[in-house]
Amino acid sequence: MEMNKNPLVIHHEALKALKPAMRYDGSRPLSDWQKEARARLSALMGLDKITPAADDRFTVEETAEFDTFTDYRISFQSEEGYFVACNLWVPKGKEGKIPMVICLQGHSKGRHISLGRPIYPGDEATIAGGDRDFAVQIVREGYCALAIEQRGFGECGGNEKGPACIVPTMTALLYGRTTIAERVFDISRAIDVITKNFPAVDADAIACMGNSGGGTATIYAAAMEERIKVAMPSCSLCTYKDSIGAMHHCTCNYIPGVALDFDMGDLCGLIAPRKLIAVSGATDAIFPHDGVAESIDVAGIYYKAAGVPDNYTWIEGPEGHRFYAEPSWPVFHKFFD
Repeated sequence: MEMNKNPLVIHHEALKALKPAMRYDGSRPLSDWQKEARARLSALMGLDKITPAADDRFTVEETAEFDTFTDYRISFQSEEGYFVACNLWVPKGKEGKIPMVICLQGHSKGRHISLGRPIYPGDEATIAGGDRDFAVQIVREGYCALAIEQRGFGECGGNEKGPACIVPTMTALLYGRTTIAERVFDISRAIDVITKNFPAVDADAIACMGNSGGGTATIYAAAMEERIKVAMPSCSLCTYKDSIGAMHHCTCNYIPGVALDFDMGDLCGLIAPRKLIAVSGATDAIFPHDGVAESIDVAGIYYKAAGVPDNYTWIEGPEGHRFYAEPSWPVFHKFFD
């Protein structure tokens, strides 16, 4: 027998052999499982260690009028000493309260990608090459768009060279927190702040979407935040063994010990019975088809247990690691409206 001297080999084999301990077995009501599982996931992420700031110090830094929407550039304090940058786009000509879709850029140079506003060399190709101008699409579809700058990206830690997640992620781990938890926390606080300060936003009609790292944050946020009624993660829902456990990914994707209790399909059980639209690319090399299909099968266990097998769906585009706007938005309208 050949002597293996590469630790990744045993890591990969261990991940393949794992059966998540928290996987639902149907022996009790799904709501009871969700309560326990949500508490466990919160502890694993370190989300329970983050405390909201006493004063959100909400500020509208700038307002700009465009033909079809108003752009509010906003900042607020989510936890003491940390401020989140975001843009809220409110469409014009709409009566009554307007649903809001939170859009989360992928592992990129910043939320300006979601806004369709190139700043740095290469941004134009990034936006045009994968339907990544999420806020533009959302307003065009008739919803408010909230583009949040995720930690480690753009104004919140990144720069023209790209995201800078590694050092913040590793230092957070030293005191029991993860970058995923921090991003989820900021999303929840953004919902608090926006619904408090913008009465035009319908607090009962909030969705979340994003591609790649934005899709990952969408999954975890929807799992923990029940005010998110529809989740549309793209190129992110995949088994750990086939995706972040199989190849190089940024450290911001990892939660110590999570695979012992959950796989990503199980996280969908914390979204059920709310709506889930999983988008993927058939030739995506880092979130591959077989791992996506396995996750969708696991998600089905939970949606069937919740009695709403039609509340989740899978859209697979023909290409690689990108969002697929054309087939996705009609399904989103069906689920959200």
